[in-house]
Amino acid sequence: MKRRDIVFLVLAGFFIANAVIGEMIGGKLIQIGPFMMSIGIIPWPVVFLSTDLINEYFGKKGVRTITFLTAGLIVYTFIILFAGMSVGSASFSPVNSEQFNAVFGQSLWIIAGSLTAFLLSQLIDVGVFWLIRSQTGHRLIWLRATGSTVVSQLIDTFVVSGIAFWLPGKITLSEYVNVAFTGYVFKFMIALAVTPLIYLGHAAVRRYLGEEESEKLVAEASKATIGES
Repeated sequence: MKRRDIVFLVLAGFFIANAVIGEMIGGKLIQIGPFMMSIGIIPWPVVFLSTDLINEYFGKKGVRTITFLTAGLIVYTFIILFAGMSVGSASFSPVNSEQFNAVFGQSLWIIAGSLTAFLLSQLIDVGVFWLIRSQTGHRLIWLRATGSTVVSQLIDTFVVSGIAFWLPGKITLSEYVNVAFTGYVFKFMIALAVTPLIYLGHAAVRRYLGEEESEKLVAEASKATIGES
């Protein structure tokens, strides 16, 4: 297996695993100081980082492929969970049916909101990333990585909170705006905080592939993406 294929598999693995985990735990709302958000925020910095690296080295096609694959796996995960909920627990089970269903029994609204927001935000992310990339070239890695995340997560946060919690009447309009806005501010802060990790990720990929192979991969990704436009 080529080293570039291993890099893609590793990045895809982290992307898929953290996206699925984020969706599974996303039904719990928490408050940290003035910030109200879903607990699903925890694994998303890894998704941000993986998206930016896949964008850089494998282009739009790479991100879109992983995004649609992940969306399908999220649906599959929830199908399995609902199947598990339909089977009663044994009398000696340390986790009974009520406990299991309370944790994993997210409503269809939450699932619909999560999937819609995930797909929209990822497709917007890749578009903004390459828009900035086309204007700045190889320079300003932080701008295209952070800029694409900041824009895409604005859509993600308001869409998922609106569909999952406001539309079905679980929270009021003012609570929805508060949850979405403070959640987005928190994600914005995280996007800025992980910027150094983006550079570390690039350095790790380049060290593993070598400078020549890395540049070749970036050039191929850029050429393929421009060819799509």
